[in-house]
Amino acid sequence: MEALENVQKRATKLIIPLKHKSYEERLRILNLPTLKFRRIEGDMIELYKILTGKYDSLISPHFPLSSGSVTRGNSLQ
Repeated sequence: MEALENVQKRATKLIIPLKHKSYEERLRILNLPTLKFRRIEGDMIELYKILTGKYDSLISPHFPLSSGSVTRGNSLQ
């Protein structure tokens, strides 16, 4: 993951006017998220699809969900 982030850092430095700005400033100016953020966002989207049955059940793996009414001390509503 760090190697990929380094590629994005170098790529944003290729834009001449942004070359001497910090990585965070370059991301903000270019309206780009960090790779870590994109990975977490992608994981959350996949989890949502799994939990809401958005995948075709014939080709997606089956993940049994707990039928219990309590998770980590919090009741489901």
